[in-house]
Amino acid sequence: MTGWARATAGPPRTPDRPGPGPTAEALLRALDLTVGRRIRGLLPGEYRAHDLGGGTELAQVRPYEAGDDIRRIDWNVTARTTVPHVRVHIPERALTAWLLLDVSPSMTFGTADRRKADVAEGVAVAIGHLATQRGNRLGIVTFGGSRDRRMPPAAGRTGLLGLLLASRVETVEEGVGATSPADALRLANAAAPRGGLVVLVTDFRGPRDWRRPLAALAARHHVLAVEIDDPRESELTDVGELTLVDAETGREVRVDTSSSRLRERFAAAAAEERASIATELRRIGVDHIVLSTAGDWLRTLAAELHVRGIRS
Repeated sequence: MTGWARATAGPPRTPDRPGPGPTAEALLRALDLTVGRRIRGLLPGEYRAHDLGGGTELAQVRPYEAGDDIRRIDWNVTARTTVPHVRVHIPERALTAWLLLDVSPSMTFGTADRRKADVAEGVAVAIGHLATQRGNRLGIVTFGGSRDRRMPPAAGRTGLLGLLLASRVETVEEGVGATSPADALRLANAAAPRGGLVVLVTDFRGPRDWRRPLAALAARHHVLAVEIDDPRESELTDVGELTLVDAETGREVRVDTSSSRLRERFAAAAAEERASIATELRRIGVDHIVLSTAGDWLRTLAAELHVRGIRS
């Protein structure tokens, strides 16, 4: 067994919990090391702010334009030319990123290689490695838990694993009500300076009251939405009569999965819902990545980040 397989392996499955169990603390720390090595190998390079203007090293002096910050006026050049000029600086390489992490009960679901929560934790570790390189800072907000947590932006990954361990979703009782990232999005929008990176990790299961705060956030920041999906959420297998339980609300539905018509309708409805969410995110202007509980989610994540230019 490879180090990567050991890092993602979970406890034995039981009849009460047929999916993979939560990653043990030792395995989470091993995952941190494994992800760090792989993400650096898959994503060489460094982050640089997109626009001129935010740093301390002078790039150029140009004529004043409507909307320029008057605090950047170069009075010496202005006096010599009698035309207002402003100083434009090379942007700082430092980035402040925010990670918004879903720890709601629906994230405990998982029927493939791991739970959705395990993939979310792995994504958090990967983003932690990327977002804290070269003096960059990372802040974290969890939502959907019994007690949501916030870690203010800090350099290095100080507290990241501790926060993940403290926010384990198995500590949340099922049926506590549908959850939404709306409040976490508003918090990030209020706390993050313009032009930062915000990464939302969730399964998008619940009400869509996130649309307006997400649109407001995307207008000021580069927002990446990482959707975590499990194969069984998109298709039913023929196992006869089955009770389906909504982990967020506790609502139960009894269905007969031997009906091919029911399975087809379920798959069509699931596909339509996911397509609708993808369309909404695209309309808002948010980068959207879908990761599955099956297969090598890290390679998929790295490939998508590389395409979008988000690198270590």
